[in-house]
Amino acid sequence: MKSIALTGNIRTERGTSKTNNARKEGKVPCVIYGGKENIHFTVGEVALGKILNSPNVYFIDLDIDGTKVKAIIKETQFHPVNDRILHIDFLEVDDKKTVTVSLPVITTGASQGVLNGGKLRMVTRKLRINGLPSALPETVEIDITNVKIGESVKVADLNLEGLTILDAANSVIIAVKRSRVSTDDDEATEEGAEATEEATEEAAAE
Repeated sequence: MKSIALTGNIRTERGTSKTNNARKEGKVPCVIYGGKENIHFTVGEVALGKILNSPNVYFIDLDIDGTKVKAIIKETQFHPVNDRILHIDFLEVDDKKTVTVSLPVITTGASQGVLNGGKLRMVTRKLRINGLPSALPETVEIDITNVKIGESVKVADLNLEGLTILDAANSVIIAVKRSRVSTDDDEATEEGAEATEEATEEAAAE
């Protein structure tokens, strides 16, 4: 999984008024836990926004007034009206301890069902994965080449070495649904075989 650097400053004073003043200055109140002690600090709202608006999931290399910590974002609080970032909870990462993150799902290959006119549905776009930091990938890749019309890929169908998927085993991740223009996969296969046979006979006759 990729890492990205982020700098912050220790919050020496806390409380509602101090917190509101920090936000007016374009800073987001944060706390990091999971280490020897919790650290309260602020980071720039613009820098945080770039990370949160990215489709990627990152380890955060925090530099808090010279104290360097590797972390992940565990919880983000947004303003209910204007969606500004109100608060961030970070979790310190230990390379020897497992951590849970939500990773985006991407597909590879061309589904046989889609090629026959079926419609691909992404039912689950992120999966909760638990594993050692060094084993965590950037995305969960699923090869859909052999998925036919009416078939799906569920959590139970995946095997991620060294990782545990925390979503329910029967949760559907990807499905190929029938559409108005779809053709049954078996029929498409037979038609393809017949066309090949006819072409072979014509070539022999010539």
